[in-house]
Amino acid sequence: MKQLFTTPLGRLRLVSYLEGISLLVLLGIAVPLKYFASDPTMVKTIGPVHGMLFLWFILSTLSVGVERQWRWQTTSKILVACIIPFGTFYIDRYILRQASKEAQTGEGFHEN
Repeated sequence: MKQLFTTPLGRLRLVSYLEGISLLVLLGIAVPLKYFASDPTMVKTIGPVHGMLFLWFILSTLSVGVERQWRWQTTSKILVACIIPFGTFYIDRYILRQASKEAQTGEGFHEN
Protein backbone atom coordinates (compact mmCIF):
# COMPACT_ATOMS: atom_id res chain seq x y z
CA MET A 1 0.00 0.00 0.00
CA LYS A 2 2.88 2.36 0.77
CA GLN A 3 4.13 2.15 -2.81
CA LEU A 4 0.92 3.81 -4.02
CA PHE A 5 2.31 7.02 -2.55
CA THR A 6 6.06 6.61 -2.97
CA THR A 7 6.61 5.54 -6.60
CA PRO A 8 5.50 7.13 -9.88
CA LEU A 9 3.88 3.85 -10.94
CA GLY A 10 2.11 3.59 -7.59
CA ARG A 11 0.81 7.14 -7.92
CA LEU A 12 -0.41 6.33 -11.44
CA ARG A 13 -2.37 3.39 -10.01
CA LEU A 14 -3.85 5.64 -7.32
CA VAL A 15 -4.82 8.32 -9.85
CA SER A 16 -6.37 5.65 -12.08
CA TYR A 17 -8.64 4.56 -9.21
CA LEU A 18 -9.63 8.14 -8.44
CA GLU A 19 -10.23 8.99 -12.10
CA GLY A 20 -12.30 5.85 -12.61
CA ILE A 21 -14.43 6.53 -9.54
CA SER A 22 -14.97 10.16 -10.54
CA LEU A 23 -16.10 9.10 -14.02
CA LEU A 24 -18.57 6.60 -12.57
CA VAL A 25 -19.95 9.18 -10.13
CA LEU A 26 -20.24 11.72 -12.94
CA LEU A 27 -21.98 9.38 -15.37
CA GLY A 28 -23.95 7.32 -12.87
CA ILE A 29 -25.14 9.97 -10.42
CA ALA A 30 -24.43 13.54 -11.48
CA VAL A 31 -25.60 13.44 -15.10
CA PRO A 32 -28.86 11.59 -14.32
CA LEU A 33 -29.57 14.13 -11.55
CA LYS A 34 -28.95 16.94 -13.99
CA TYR A 35 -31.32 15.62 -16.65
CA PHE A 36 -33.97 13.76 -14.65
CA ALA A 37 -34.15 15.94 -11.54
CA SER A 38 -33.09 19.23 -13.18
CA ASP A 39 -30.32 19.62 -10.61
CA PRO A 40 -26.94 20.45 -12.20
CA THR A 41 -25.19 20.99 -8.85
CA MET A 42 -23.29 17.68 -8.82
CA VAL A 43 -22.19 18.06 -12.44
CA LYS A 44 -20.83 21.51 -11.61
CA THR A 45 -18.99 20.04 -8.62
CA ILE A 46 -17.82 16.64 -9.88
CA GLY A 47 -17.15 17.75 -13.48
CA PRO A 48 -14.11 19.93 -12.74
CA VAL A 49 -12.75 17.41 -10.22
CA HIS A 50 -13.03 14.66 -12.83
CA GLY A 51 -11.40 16.94 -15.40
CA MET A 52 -8.40 17.57 -13.16
CA LEU A 53 -8.06 13.84 -12.37
CA PHE A 54 -8.37 13.05 -16.09
CA LEU A 55 -5.52 15.43 -16.94
CA TRP A 56 -3.42 14.17 -14.03
CA PHE A 57 -3.98 10.59 -15.23
CA ILE A 58 -2.88 11.47 -18.78
CA LEU A 59 0.25 13.31 -17.62
CA SER A 60 1.12 10.54 -15.15
CA THR A 61 0.66 7.86 -17.81
CA LEU A 62 2.93 9.67 -20.25
CA SER A 63 5.52 10.33 -17.55
CA VAL A 64 5.59 6.74 -16.29
CA GLY A 65 5.53 5.41 -19.86
CA VAL A 66 8.65 7.39 -20.74
CA GLU A 67 10.38 6.59 -17.45
CA ARG A 68 9.68 2.84 -17.72
CA GLN A 69 10.24 2.79 -21.50
CA TRP A 70 6.86 1.26 -22.28
CA ARG A 71 5.99 0.50 -25.87
CA TRP A 72 3.63 3.02 -27.47
CA GLN A 73 0.92 0.32 -27.67
CA THR A 74 0.96 -0.14 -23.90
CA THR A 75 0.82 3.58 -23.20
CA SER A 76 -2.00 4.10 -25.70
CA LYS A 77 -4.06 1.26 -24.18
CA ILE A 78 -3.77 2.90 -20.79
CA LEU A 79 -4.73 6.30 -22.21
CA VAL A 80 -7.78 4.92 -24.04
CA ALA A 81 -8.92 3.16 -20.87
CA CYS A 82 -9.49 6.46 -19.08
CA ILE A 83 -12.37 7.41 -21.39
CA ILE A 84 -14.20 4.09 -20.97
CA PRO A 85 -16.27 3.53 -17.82
CA PHE A 86 -14.55 0.82 -15.72
CA GLY A 87 -11.56 1.03 -18.11
CA THR A 88 -9.11 2.30 -15.52
CA PHE A 89 -10.00 -0.56 -13.19
CA TYR A 90 -9.41 -3.08 -15.99
CA ILE A 91 -6.07 -1.49 -16.91
CA ASP A 92 -5.00 -1.46 -13.27
CA ARG A 93 -5.74 -5.14 -12.89
CA TYR A 94 -4.17 -6.37 -16.11
CA ILE A 95 -1.35 -3.92 -16.85
CA LEU A 96 -0.47 -1.60 -13.96
CA ARG A 97 -0.55 -4.23 -11.21
CA GLN A 98 1.72 -6.51 -13.25
CA ALA A 99 4.08 -3.64 -14.02
CA SER A 100 4.17 -2.74 -10.33
CA LYS A 101 5.02 -6.30 -9.30
CA GLU A 102 7.77 -6.50 -11.91
CA ALA A 103 9.15 -3.14 -10.78
CA GLN A 104 9.41 -4.46 -7.21
CA THR A 105 11.29 -7.56 -8.32
CA GLY A 106 13.52 -5.65 -10.72
CA GLU A 107 12.26 -7.45 -13.80
CA GLY A 108 11.32 -5.60 -16.98
CA PHE A 109 7.63 -5.14 -17.75
CA HIS A 110 6.26 -7.38 -20.48
CA GLU A 111 2.61 -6.93 -21.34
CA ASN A 112 0.76 -10.08 -22.38
